[in-house]
Amino acid sequence: MAELLHRLGTFAARRAWTVIIAWAVILGIAVGGFLIGFKGLTTSFDIPGTAAGEVVADLQDQLPDFSGASGTVVFHSTDGSALTDEQRAEITALAESAKDLPDVAEVIDPFATEQQLADQRQQVEDGQTQIADARTQAETGQAQLDAAVAQLDAAQAQLDAGRAQLEAAGASTAQIDAQQAAVDAQRAVVDQQQTILTDGLATIAENEAELERGAQLLALADGIRVVSEDGATAIVTMQFTESRLELAASSKEAVIEHFESAPIDGVEVAFSTDISQGIPEILGVGELVGVALAAVVLIVVLGSLLAASFPIITAIVGVAIGAMATLAFSGVVQMASFTPILGVMLGLAVGIDYSLFILYRHRKQLLQGADVVESIGLANGTAGNAVVFAGTTVVVALLALNITGIPFLGLMGTAGAVSVAIAVLIAISLTPALLGLAKTRVLGRRARTRAAAAAALGSDTPRTRQRGVRPMSNLRAVLTILVATAALLVVAIPALSMRLGLPDGGSEATDSSAYRAFTLTEESFGAGVNGPLLVTATLPDGLDDSEVLDYQLQIGQELAALDDVVAVAPIAVSDDGTLTAFQVVPAEGPNSVTTETLVRDLRELPPIADGVTLGVAGQAAINIDISEGLANVLPLYLLVVVGLSFLIMVMVFRSLLVPLIATAGFVLSLFATYGAVTAIFQWGWFGALLGIEYHGPILSFLPVILVGILFGLAMDYQLFLTTGMREAWAHGAPARLAVAQGFRAGRTVVIAAALIMIAVFSGFITSESVIIKSMGVGLALGVLFDAFVVRMLLVPAIMHLLGESAWWVPKWLDRIIPNVDVEGSALERRHPVHYSHPDADAPVTADAPEPAGVR
Repeated sequence: MAELLHRLGTFAARRAWTVIIAWAVILGIAVGGFLIGFKGLTTSFDIPGTAAGEVVADLQDQLPDFSGASGTVVFHSTDGSALTDEQRAEITALAESAKDLPDVAEVIDPFATEQQLADQRQQVEDGQTQIADARTQAETGQAQLDAAVAQLDAAQAQLDAGRAQLEAAGASTAQIDAQQAAVDAQRAVVDQQQTILTDGLATIAENEAELERGAQLLALADGIRVVSEDGATAIVTMQFTESRLELAASSKEAVIEHFESAPIDGVEVAFSTDISQGIPEILGVGELVGVALAAVVLIVVLGSLLAASFPIITAIVGVAIGAMATLAFSGVVQMASFTPILGVMLGLAVGIDYSLFILYRHRKQLLQGADVVESIGLANGTAGNAVVFAGTTVVVALLALNITGIPFLGLMGTAGAVSVAIAVLIAISLTPALLGLAKTRVLGRRARTRAAAAAALGSDTPRTRQRGVRPMSNLRAVLTILVATAALLVVAIPALSMRLGLPDGGSEATDSSAYRAFTLTEESFGAGVNGPLLVTATLPDGLDDSEVLDYQLQIGQELAALDDVVAVAPIAVSDDGTLTAFQVVPAEGPNSVTTETLVRDLRELPPIADGVTLGVAGQAAINIDISEGLANVLPLYLLVVVGLSFLIMVMVFRSLLVPLIATAGFVLSLFATYGAVTAIFQWGWFGALLGIEYHGPILSFLPVILVGILFGLAMDYQLFLTTGMREAWAHGAPARLAVAQGFRAGRTVVIAAALIMIAVFSGFITSESVIIKSMGVGLALGVLFDAFVVRMLLVPAIMHLLGESAWWVPKWLDRIIPNVDVEGSALERRHPVHYSHPDADAPVTADAPEPAGVR
């Protein structure tokens, strides 16, 4: 590999324009692919096979009207007074005309709904009054019938007595028989009236029972309103035909444009995140500031504006190619809006760093009088070799996201891996080409003069500088290990209370429409209205309407009896009567602990009746399912990434303990990052300092993303520091001295690389999207902890204490491990750089420090 990279670097330096034109053509192809293939991004994502997903699938089959996406449009009077009749009429007109918008299934007018609910309540009250009157009339009629029966019974007694006397006297009973016939006829009439009255009472009882069920169902739904009690706020609900994953951004934009096209005097309008959440900017002011800070670091380290511009140029080219190539496939696969952001983050960060590593090595060699072309080839074969292996580690970690089985996460990892791979390819080809064109101009004027003088005098070489390096003391190493470990563990403490979730309207920028809609809804209707649950229940076959109503009431009462349930309303029954749906309003918002507990309680409810099975969906339930799914795959992903990367490091370092130390250090820095992110986003610490106003659960896929990216970047720093240590040890230095020499050789460039990454990642903290903001914070803190605490302090101290055993490897393993020569020692022997000073044969480390005072 090193020889191949040496040839590539030499070719690029000699045929610079050929390489530059080739990359320009590749960029053009990527742009063309973008223009042809870009079909837009989605602001939603999902995990297949979740409990909520199964409920949505049932709804699509039996209640398709409730399976599509939905959103709300919130109207609020600017002065806080009740909406006037004129304002209500204008809102109704807008709602009515919105039914013709693309992908809109139904628009619910809040005032018509409120009137319908009021009419239903009035019907119940009127029905109860009518039933009470009918019962009174029936009771009066029953009393009259009872009196008539009493009279008939008295007449019958008289007739029976008269008949007895006549029969005793042997007289005729004809007259008595006639009277008996009259009494029987009257009794038949009374019996008929009694039957009618009894049937009437039964009907009254049935109507009363049905009315009571309806009243109870209305009572369960008392907490559900679409017009606030003070009349100042109203919610228009938009129901779409497409699912939230397939709903086109243009359809959402059409809704916003429609309701904003006719402003209503004295009324403000806001849209929920389901409608207003747009595609975040890939590059903004914050990102440009981050790149500018990275440029400052490059100028300080390299001492030349021209040299500092090369890593920026190559990184921008790589990001452009990676982003365009990724977006070109948006018409083939469903791509979340934040998918290309990860590629941009990584492309900028590693693109600058990888180019810096090669340029830094080349600059060192030029400072000692090396030929430009030969120096470029050697830098590409040594530092470039390390770049390839470092990039491979990052690519492996990102591609491993596909094993999680979560489509959007795998796609993010693949997009990031493509960007990193392109950054590596550009670093080992375009960077040498630019260096070939620049020749010695990558050094400043004074640096060129001093380098020529140093070469002529043959003094102050890197190897002579290394002679003054001393290993640290054992006491210092022990104290460093204890302090660094304790500090990381303390920072990691908040991670014990980490909660995972997805952003809601409350996490949006405070000046955004989504945040305003979320806040107005919470203030006017209660926090739970921002995250209602959709509960389905299967019903037995063959039920009539009355039996369905009985089941709805029974299920509704069971749901309402749970803690933190504000209201329950039956909203639909399938045509075959086997599936019914309820809207359940929780006490708190979709990301609250109580709502999460409520979802679990609903799913753990015992069967309410035979043949009744509950399902829970809605945004809150979907968020919980996604978060749990991601949390479940984290251990597997961590195991695979660490395992594969461990094998790569064993091959690179030819050691077992060094990879173990690197991995253990990464685990410490990872949990410290988790703790810091939890403290900032969940607890609210330092939020104002960082411009973060959101306090809530941690982004559900952030822990998984941080594992992949930070592990890859951590191994970058491990590689560039430890290869120098191994090189010194391989050239005969004692193990502890080799640690000090390798650290001295690589610290400048590693510090610069870490600062660049922190600057680039921090630039994304200014994004209005909490998803991008949290990724920027997590990655910046992760690099800070890993590079400066673990790699610069903890690892050298542990390796110092281990001494020679750090490089121990079983002989059988040593025989089968391929010699990748990542530090390029063999390449240096095959292609020595001839210096004009006595110590010319001394090997030069990839990141050896420059002569003092040279810039």
